[in-house]
Amino acid sequence: MPEFVNPFSGVVPGRKMTGSELIRALRLNLAAEEEAVHLYESHADATDNELAKNVLHDIADEERVHAGEFQRLISILLPDEEKLLAEGAEEVDEMAEELGRGGRQEQPEQNTPTVGEPRE
Repeated sequence: MPEFVNPFSGVVPGRKMTGSELIRALRLNLAAEEEAVHLYESHADATDNELAKNVLHDIADEERVHAGEFQRLISILLPDEEKLLAEGAEEVDEMAEELGRGGRQEQPEQNTPTVGEPRE
């Protein structure tokens, strides 16, 4: 969420970041990109204006590209990152196979509620 009201947001410290501080900053940037995707997609879902929907979905996709850039940079800076992410993916694949859902799943239709009825 925007932090323009926080006078300390965006202030450059009087020294360069350490390696671990840089990693934490990059993870925060990654989280901000994911939050932006969530925000833009929810706004697109909340309107019937086709132009706004298209623009918001396009911007959300751009944020996903940014998230990939941050994730790749983190993986380069932390040699064990790829291994740990792969372990997590493998665990999910095993669970999916146990449920008979191996492989990539098709995305559900965007307008189909998963729980209950949307509020009017």
